[in-house]
Amino acid sequence: MRVAIVGGGPGGLYLGILLAKADPTHEIRVLERNAPDATFGWGVVFSEETLGALRDADQPTYVEITDTFARWDAVDVRYQGQVLRSGGHSFSAIARKQLLRILQRRCQDLGVKLEFGVEVDASSLPRPADLVVAADGVNSSVRRRWARELGSVVEPQGGKYVWFGTDLVLDAFTFIFRDTEHGLVQVHAYPFDEATSTFIVECPEATWRRAGLDRMDEQESIAFCERLFADDLAGHRLRSNRSIWLDFLRVTNRSWHHGNVVLLGDAAHTAHFSIGSGTKLAMEDAIALANACVRHADVEAAIVDYELERQPIVERAQQAADDSAAYFERVGHHARLEPIQFAFNLLTRSGRISHANLELRDPGLVRSLDSWLDGNGRALAPPPAFAPLSVGGLMLPNRIVRAGPPAALVSLARSGAGLVMTGLVAVTPEGRTSLDCPVADDTAVAGWAGVVEQVHAEGARAMLLLGHAGRRGATAPADRGVDVPLRSGGWPLVSASALPYGPASPRPRALTTDDMARLREAFAAGAERAAQAGFDALELDMAHGGLLASFLSPLTNRREDDYGGPLVDRLRFPLEVLAAVRPAWPDDRLLAVRLSVTDWARHGLDVDDGIEIARALRAGDAELVHVEAGQTVAEAQPEYRRGFLTALSDRVRSEAGVPTLVGGYLTTADELHTIVGAGRADLCLLDLDEEVT
Repeated sequence: MRVAIVGGGPGGLYLGILLAKADPTHEIRVLERNAPDATFGWGVVFSEETLGALRDADQPTYVEITDTFARWDAVDVRYQGQVLRSGGHSFSAIARKQLLRILQRRCQDLGVKLEFGVEVDASSLPRPADLVVAADGVNSSVRRRWARELGSVVEPQGGKYVWFGTDLVLDAFTFIFRDTEHGLVQVHAYPFDEATSTFIVECPEATWRRAGLDRMDEQESIAFCERLFADDLAGHRLRSNRSIWLDFLRVTNRSWHHGNVVLLGDAAHTAHFSIGSGTKLAMEDAIALANACVRHADVEAAIVDYELERQPIVERAQQAADDSAAYFERVGHHARLEPIQFAFNLLTRSGRISHANLELRDPGLVRSLDSWLDGNGRALAPPPAFAPLSVGGLMLPNRIVRAGPPAALVSLARSGAGLVMTGLVAVTPEGRTSLDCPVADDTAVAGWAGVVEQVHAEGARAMLLLGHAGRRGATAPADRGVDVPLRSGGWPLVSASALPYGPASPRPRALTTDDMARLREAFAAGAERAAQAGFDALELDMAHGGLLASFLSPLTNRREDDYGGPLVDRLRFPLEVLAAVRPAWPDDRLLAVRLSVTDWARHGLDVDDGIEIARALRAGDAELVHVEAGQTVAEAQPEYRRGFLTALSDRVRSEAGVPTLVGGYLTTADELHTIVGAGRADLCLLDLDEEVT
């Protein structure tokens, strides 16, 4: 097979090695625009998992690479004048130039032809070739040629960053956070040989501009960063290798090939540098493509096999990198966390490390976190989800929440949850979702009181979800389908505007001001009845397209009076309901709001809007926000996955400054321990039928 590899970085060189090793009769050329010793990075980090794959793929390369490694197992977090060290992480790194030299020599030993100083673009692809591999990086000219066919998307991600080296030899992967008059600036630093460390400086673009870094040249930027991190550099200097401030470019492609041209490494995908996966992913791509070529004599079959294997793996890595990039872009909002929780939040930011995983790596750090969160100074404190919580004057024995109909609350309390909550209870009969939805009327109080008393006897607390279904009412039970209108026995619907929920839904009537006055009274009366029944917490429903939620979203509120238009006016009626309920609800019990933080729909509420709403609710004396998302309109495009609400909760809690409750397919105790321990939520809704242990 005649193979032309465009790009002489680690991924392209390694592919040449593996193909030549698999079949010495292959004619393989690697075409690189730069000189052999030209590189614009510093150190490359490898995980133990990647090293195992390299060992299995080509033992000689693996041995030579690992013989030159810098190795360490600690992560240092320098924050608020403290240094918190976490062990057990097992990193290895090598100078990028050294890695390239090793791979180039191995290519030459195997007969791979290396051609440097060769500029290749899509109009001058090497011919003849049975397989053309575009390994020409994030700015791939080959990918740009077929961008439409490949479904390419290239967009900036995260803050501004600059990649330095330093003659300070670190002994840990080091995160440094420095608060300045311009904003928070952070460093990602790690050693990669006996004399040098990588030193990446990053900050949000707004901070970068306020500091004047957009107007500085290369030497001025170095001087600025040396002054800012002088204590951390301890007299050492920063080194530049075309070190200019950049935007990280996130690359995705719907397809990784066009004809016999296939993408590899950064040409196909990128993952934010904060999880250190670029070279790792490129070399793992090379392994997968080489193996596919061994399995299939037909080039097209090999390419398809390669894509099917690698795309799901890369998508998971990109999701972790996306979470990590978003963390660092907004890390300044976490500055209110105590150092131990800040460090745990940082270590678990991408979802690849959890409470249980870190307990295996560094039990001492986890014990410190658990003890701090427990608040009683016990050396052997319970893990985070079992720590007590005081919120809104209510003391809860743990952070676990279970939900179900009122009749199921006692059994849920027996499962070990600290707080059990009802499904929706309607403030009026017309506010029901379906015929089996309970109503907060006088007849319900007596039955509720007995249930709540039994919940208390189990050591738990009880919360009632009070709301109005609005245009999502009068539907058949959920087991017959979602939002299926009742064929008979329905009732007239109301909403912020006269817009039906789905294509088959009846058109609601827009609320009048008199209707709103009656509903404010109904919500207050429902709160009084819940208090009489002994509920410890009350949650007002402003989520999932219900009546109050329909006022918040521009997709469902088209009013032209004082209750429509800009967000401040769309908030008016939900805040009036909150204000009406507040005096009806005892001060020593919790008052919460269930809120769809984003509509997940074009032109609807986005997360920034949701955070603004959460701030307004907090100012209106809501003491906790139950974070939800979507279902505002039937055509929403949800992003469901395990823990899909956690990042939203993290933002609401840190940016709106309000305690949060979060769910989102959380099914394990470890997930709850990680979320609570990192300060991403104060309470977690456990989504399973088994008992909590």
